[in-house]
Amino acid sequence: MKTKLSLLSAAVLSASLMVMPAVSQAAIPLAVDGQQMPSLAPMLEKTTPAVVAVAVEGTHVSKQRLPDAFRYFFGPNAPRERVQERPFKGLGSGVIINAEKGYIVTNNHVIDGADKILIGLHDGREIEAKLIGTDAESDIALLQIEAKNLTALKRADSDELRVGDFTVAIGNPFGLGQTVTSGIVSAMGRSGLGIEMLENFIQTDAAINSGNSGGALVNLNGELIGINTAIVAPGGGNVGIGFAIPANMVNNLVDQIIEHGEVRRGVLGVTGRDLDNELAQSFGLDTQHGGFVNEVMPNSAADKAGIKAGDIIVSVNGKPIKSFQELRAKVATMGAGAKVKLGLIRDGDKKTITAVLGEASQATETSAGAVHPMLAGASLENNDDGVEITDVAQGSPAAATGLQKGDVIVGVNRKNIDDLKELKAELKDAHGTMALKILREGNLLYLVLR
Repeated sequence: MKTKLSLLSAAVLSASLMVMPAVSQAAIPLAVDGQQMPSLAPMLEKTTPAVVAVAVEGTHVSKQRLPDAFRYFFGPNAPRERVQERPFKGLGSGVIINAEKGYIVTNNHVIDGADKILIGLHDGREIEAKLIGTDAESDIALLQIEAKNLTALKRADSDELRVGDFTVAIGNPFGLGQTVTSGIVSAMGRSGLGIEMLENFIQTDAAINSGNSGGALVNLNGELIGINTAIVAPGGGNVGIGFAIPANMVNNLVDQIIEHGEVRRGVLGVTGRDLDNELAQSFGLDTQHGGFVNEVMPNSAADKAGIKAGDIIVSVNGKPIKSFQELRAKVATMGAGAKVKLGLIRDGDKKTITAVLGEASQATETSAGAVHPMLAGASLENNDDGVEITDVAQGSPAAATGLQKGDVIVGVNRKNIDDLKELKAELKDAHGTMALKILREGNLLYLVLR
């Protein structure tokens, strides 16, 4: 059976939002032989009002380049491309994180392209929301509503989660209204799934389905531990493998959006790969978890902190990491200027180094995924010939495309480009197959973006 990864927002046509009635405050656990039975109801009575339905409306605009043969047939004044507009409606979930200011966190893919965002509260109220900011690479969006008597979720320290901890997922699957399911933490630090550019997921077996995107994953104290984002869905339904963005990652991103209106991503300045069994044996290590540093960029935060090529980074701020992808996701969601303590192994010795993260410019890897999904994982910089690929993350969409460090993008299809601005313009809203004209070691070649 073929397995596919699926984002959770449901395309549900609805005239109004559907929310379940509030649980009675008089509800008490059942008793058997005078002993109260365990129940999640008391916790959920306090928690569920903080999870909302998110309904969106908008218009998808697609541009399709017409073949030259058609343009020749219709004459020299024929349009170069055809523009199509298609209205859409969708339904997802969100979590109130600040009751006083009306802040709501959801997934970026829930509200992407929306012209109108309507919030359905647990008590039946429907309020239009304002978009404060988004981060497409981590799939987080921050909304705001003006309303009184809101309930917010307290955020837990997601770094303290352990495999086996109980979880409860709350959201609005399939437009049915608010639904609660339970499970455990199945794994931590999941990455390399190809769902988002920055991946450091909590995996859970709590039943999650389409429409749960942006909903809450909470612990038994009713504290937010993650934002539900994706599932493995062989047949489009739940099979017990769901993924949530950790609360600590959400905190870092939301704080930056509130302060700056955008995410000002931190940059360490290293390239590397996951530490695998073969690499660990060659270095005589008894661990197989961590990020191996291939290269340190000159004058970067890593260079200034004393990190060297060959170092193996095994922890971030005292918390162990499993892979280079996890290191990358954690660092990238911290703000520029943040101090980070990195535990590393060098020549068999353990060290702790403090680095002050640099700031990603518009010409770095943080913009690559926004230029085109299949460029995600590449670092882009302008040079005299075009747009240079200064780095490609292992296992990224850019690597799968065939891009290599040192490549220079000089054209898209048959049109030459001079800089990142022109590359963005050519690929903006592009659909179908596109061909990048690449200059590699003095030779020209084409790589296809699908």
